[in-house]
Amino acid sequence: MSDVPHNPIPHKQIHPGYQFLAVVGLLLFALIAGSFIGMIVIGLKYGSQTITDILQANLTAPNVSVSLWILQFFGTTLPLLATPIVFSYYIVHEPDEYLKTNFHFPWLLIAIVFAAMMLSNPVIEFLGNLNEKMALPKFLKGVEDWMRQSENETKKLSDAMMEMHSFSAMIFNLLFIGLLTAIVEEVLFRGCLQTIFVRWTRSKHAAVWIVAILFSAFHMEFFGFLPRMFLGVLFGYFTVWSGSVWPSIVAHFVNNGTIVVITYLASQKLVNIDVDDQHMFSNVMYVASLLITVALLYFYHYIAVKRQISDHGEELG
Repeated sequence: MSDVPHNPIPHKQIHPGYQFLAVVGLLLFALIAGSFIGMIVIGLKYGSQTITDILQANLTAPNVSVSLWILQFFGTTLPLLATPIVFSYYIVHEPDEYLKTNFHFPWLLIAIVFAAMMLSNPVIEFLGNLNEKMALPKFLKGVEDWMRQSENETKKLSDAMMEMHSFSAMIFNLLFIGLLTAIVEEVLFRGCLQTIFVRWTRSKHAAVWIVAILFSAFHMEFFGFLPRMFLGVLFGYFTVWSGSVWPSIVAHFVNNGTIVVITYLASQKLVNIDVDDQHMFSNVMYVASLLITVALLYFYHYIAVKRQISDHGEELG
């Protein structure tokens, strides 16, 4: 027996373009398989009529509300989580690089993230209003009508899942829609996909914007594309500058969780706020919000890079 220690042969790196195709393929397979499993679970638990009610968007039928959550979990949440895990562990064999779940960042960044999410709301509203006015050329009116109808149907499903008649229901939505959704989406988009595009384009800025566009497109909400892309850009920089997905997970949670809490408080008549009202802020507040958000991003970058210099002796940001 040789006394020379065994050194494993490093895995050959796959071209980022092929990595992207692999992630897309895994995700599509997982979404289809997960939806199929979800339907089976619903059928076994509530019967085939409930499946029919879901397909026909009969949201007032018995068991449909609970079944939507089952379908959401198996058909979307689990696939979004499984895809980056399988890819990073079994295809590229670099889970630390492609999941970025480390906690090696200054905790001051979390405070900056929280402030940025709260103070960027006017900018998000402005982009939402701009997006809502989008109109396609006349010869594409059929496409525009389909887009609006599709978005209206999606909103009906979302509203059904956001019905909260008790405090416990609000906590459930806060954990599921706020926290769990934030975790799985950020690990996939900012952890996995953004790493692929950083390596592919060799530009952190290009990677952030490309993934933000993909992130917004994935949600299939055409008239909410710009504000969601803007959020994706924020989440992207929070991750790429810190080297961890946790700041972006916190940001995502704050965004989703705020909507859940306000929706619950409004439904209980505890606050007089319409979550669908897109005219809460003035033009002055739009400008101020943009300037403050940019300043907070600059401060975030400064703190993150300062940590990297102290850790490695050179600027990595």
